[in-house]
Amino acid sequence: MNIAIDGPVGSGKSSIADLVAAKLGILHLDTGAMYRAYALHVLRSGADLTDGEAIARAGESADVRVQYADGAQKTMLGEEDVTGLIRTGEVSLAASAVSKWPAVRRRMVAAQRELAKTADMLIDGRDIGTNVLPDAPVKIFLTATAEERARRRYVQQMEKGDNTPYETVLAELNQRDRQDMSRETDPLRQAEDAVLLDTTNMTIDEVVAAIVGIVEDVYGKQ
Repeated sequence: MNIAIDGPVGSGKSSIADLVAAKLGILHLDTGAMYRAYALHVLRSGADLTDGEAIARAGESADVRVQYADGAQKTMLGEEDVTGLIRTGEVSLAASAVSKWPAVRRRMVAAQRELAKTADMLIDGRDIGTNVLPDAPVKIFLTATAEERARRRYVQQMEKGDNTPYETVLAELNQRDRQDMSRETDPLRQAEDAVLLDTTNMTIDEVVAAIVGIVEDVYGKQ
């Protein structure tokens, strides 16, 4: 079973995918976390984020791994668990910057496809339905208004002690959208056969139920 969920930053992909995967009893691969871990490695190296060759050189030593504990993904850089370190605004923007380079995307996409072969898996990201798993039987494009996505991100960051103003969060989100949608390699877009799900006025439970219903229509009840 392969399920592809795409959508812009702040659309709730990771949180929703965790809940849907748990409902279905399958694994969830958060590909955004893989790019963020790669970006964290590049940031630590001091490489110029506008220089694709410098990013590729720095990334050669990026040992990005995914582990699962009780069905939950841990994102690793070598033996270091960076799951909690990759959700800052700085890493988010860096991930968008490094992910536009073809060499980075080829490496990450190859790893993601190999993981998808190993188990029933829900994979979320920005090019899953269009590039990583173009033949996935279930494709969903999850979105919401920029203002609502920024509000969610703002609340999430406040809960973690990050007091970045809402206006800054919204500006960073809009910048991330522009970067993701305008990059030459695998830009963010809705696959032609993906179901569009606008969650602006939906509760988390409603979104999860809607996605589970879509999956059951294709695969049957689990």
